Order: sequence, then C-alpha cells, then structure tokens
Amino acid sequence: MASDAVLHTRRDGFSVLTLNRPERLNAFNEAQHLSLRAALSECAADDACRAVILTGAGRGFCAGQDLSDRDPTLMGENPDLGRTLEVYYNPLIRQLRSIPKPVICAVNGVAAGAGANIALGCDIVIASRQASFIQAFARIALIPDAGGTYWLTRHLGEARAKALALTAEPLPADKAAEWGLIWKAVEAADLMPEAERLAAHFANGPTHAYALTKQAIQAASVNALDDQLDLERELQREAGTSNDYKEGVAAFLQKRPAVFRGK
Repeated sequence: MASDAVLHTRRDGFSVLTLNRPERLNAFNEAQHLSLRAALSECAADDACRAVILTGAGRGFCAGQDLSDRDPTLMGENPDLGRTLEVYYNPLIRQLRSIPKPVICAVNGVAAGAGANIALGCDIVIASRQASFIQAFARIALIPDAGGTYWLTRHLGEARAKALALTAEPLPADKAAEWGLIWKAVEAADLMPEAERLAAHFANGPTHAYALTKQAIQAASVNALDDQLDLERELQREAGTSNDYKEGVAAFLQKRPAVFRGK
C-alpha cells in the first residue's frame, strides 16, 4: 500500500518504512497511523520480506502525536485521549511486537513523546548520534504512553524512568546506548547503511527462529523462571521441526555456510 504519509520501499529481502511528514517532524495523525499499520501488515504477509526497517524523513524521526489533531480549544470538548491510545497507538505497538520478523528502528533525529516509545517498541534500535529521546509528555500535562512507562522501567529501572518522565529532559543517543535503552548510536552518515546491513543479514537468516526468539524474550519480562523454561521448551520444539534447523545442522557438519529459507 503506497501512501504519502508512510513510504514503503522494498529491497532485496527486506522493506524500509519511512514516516513521511517531515514538515511536522513526522508527528502522527490518523492517516499516518493507518498507513503504517497497513504497511506493517503487508510486510508480515510477504514471504519475500524477512526484516523491516522503520525510519523517518527529514531531520527528525517522530515528534509523537500531532497536537493540532488533539487541540481541546479547536475540538469544542476535551478529547478522549484514552480512545486515541486504544484505537491507534496500542494496536501499533502490539503489531510491532507481534510481527514475526525483526523490526529495526533507525532513529535519524529527535524521537519525542509517543515517537520515542514507538521507536523503543521495535526489536533493535539504532540511532544517529545527533538523535535524542524525549519523554515530552509532562510538558503538556500527560503521562508517557505507547508503552513508555513499560520500556523505561524495564530497560532503565524505576529511578531513571521517573526522572526522564517527570523532567522531560532529552536523552542523547549515546547516553541511551550507554544505559541500555537502545542497541547502539552511530554517526549520522552511517545510520542507514548500518540498518540496511543488519536487515540484509536478517533477510538471509532463519526468519522463523528469529520470530520464536522475539516471542521468548518478550515473554521473559513477565514470566516466572518455571514458566519461561516451559515456554523455551515449546518454542524449541517448534524450531526443531523447521527446514532451517535441518539446513543449519547440515551446514555446520559439512563446514559450509547455511542457506536459510526462513521456514
């Protein structure tokens, strides 16, 4: 599905989805939400797409919600922001987490508010050293959403999560990587080449095993050890029936590179 709000570029084995409202720092309106979710659904259903890169056009990744769409003074009544989350943001975060392929976020500039938390909802986050992550919600008397309270607390602990949320201070990409909030920070010129290198690596890898690994790691933050051991048993049982496992073992024993098909 082509859309001006989200560009979908197909590469050999992976797709690049670009938030494309640069004049608004790629802030989300309803059209951009629907376009991104449609593009993600296309990627999930396309066997030729084995990894996804999400990035932003222009000088920023995403400024979060386009507040001109949620301005109480223009709407005649207080907007139901809970409904906005229920209908738009929460389904998007769940989709990013459940798509059975690695999702790489290439954060090319500021990621603020829900924009920061959409980035953090991806599987691997790479950021330009010029980028920063801002939990800007307190500036407009709101709480972090789109998974913000979840990502911050689990990745950083309560002390840092509260400080970032309550002060709304920018967290530079290098510091975000040092604290373990994202995977790495790179020079701006290296951002997309690094993201594309990683996506190409995944495109040639065992896609089904990646999906099962993603499922297991995401469950670990809420499972007790016994529950996680049981989940690992079941997922490993499933992985062991794949053609990729047969190929991986054969390639290892024959001392040659594996040729994975993602099945």
